[in-house]
Amino acid sequence: MDYTNVPSPCYVMDEQLLRANLRLIREVADRSGAEIIMAFKAFALWKAFPIVREYIPCTTASSLSEARLAFEEMGSKAHTYAPVYTPEEIDEILDCSSHITFNSLSQYERFAHKALAQKVQVGLRVNPEFSVVETDLYNPCVPGSRLGILCQDLPQQLPEGVSGLHIHCLCESSAADTEQLIQAVETKFARYLTQISWINFGGGHLMTRAGYDVQRLVRAIQAFKSRHPHLQVILEPGSAFAWRTGVLVATVEDVVENQGIRTAMLNVSFACHMPDCLEMPYQPAIVGAREGADGPYVYRMGGNSCLSGDYYGDWSFQQPLQVGDRIVFEDMIHYTMVKTTLFNGVTHPSIAIAHADGSLEICRKFGYEDYKMRLS
Repeated sequence: MDYTNVPSPCYVMDEQLLRANLRLIREVADRSGAEIIMAFKAFALWKAFPIVREYIPCTTASSLSEARLAFEEMGSKAHTYAPVYTPEEIDEILDCSSHITFNSLSQYERFAHKALAQKVQVGLRVNPEFSVVETDLYNPCVPGSRLGILCQDLPQQLPEGVSGLHIHCLCESSAADTEQLIQAVETKFARYLTQISWINFGGGHLMTRAGYDVQRLVRAIQAFKSRHPHLQVILEPGSAFAWRTGVLVATVEDVVENQGIRTAMLNVSFACHMPDCLEMPYQPAIVGAREGADGPYVYRMGGNSCLSGDYYGDWSFQQPLQVGDRIVFEDMIHYTMVKTTLFNGVTHPSIAIAHADGSLEICRKFGYEDYKMRLS
């Protein structure tokens, strides 16, 4: 794609790449018998929902706003889980939900009667005390975690009306990791599997990543279902839907040098527009560049906020960078737009969809009013 005609800065999602992911996800669902739903926490570009609906009808929500988005824009009620619900929001959340999962027994006791009265299926999030996630910031099963109920804290008989269990402990993980998760759940919560009708193995199943063993995932789910034929299995991957489906287009606005380090100053911010680059840290590739300082022209990528640490990596280019050059960050659709901020009031990137027919739809441009109206 020629990015010179794309407004900068801009997130650009490629329809054909999204469809390729959706076809694979639907194939996994059909072959394994699992229900796979899309997690808004990673991807909530609702202008693309008509495409998603062709393959996957349901979504998972983590807040009132996400539940409303599911109901209003996907046209289906959400599988909702939030770490905590409030009296001010619970009624509207239930109106937009087909399932609701409680993070604690006290939250169940506080709100489950309302859910059951509205015939919303009730689940409990449990903590299997197992995880392969190495970064604590993204590991919901670290010791002392606030997420999920430990097996030792559950009664022998699940509370009245509980029809499912929800487990989430993976992050961009493999099919082998899913097998270990299933084994841990069956070992830890065996007595409860006969008391429920559905089980949600959460997100982190990165089935659309190159090299992912899709066949192994299908076999693992099929084997679990053969052992527990009464259970509906639910997966809710986030990254897998939008994995490698688009880019963030930026522009070099200046080049500064300090003690031998050259920094390309961009019109985007890692802190504001690509926070996982600083938090994870996540390493997005740059089109036409090589990571590392072993090339002829080496630059650090600098963000446009005043945060001192708003920069990323060392990148080698074949030609010196000039003001006006485009910098295209790959794989910038999942966990980017949903996590952005307006810190410093920096201009927010536009959002666009590159359609299969070659057209570019500018879905949204942002300006001063977006910043101003968030604050009062």
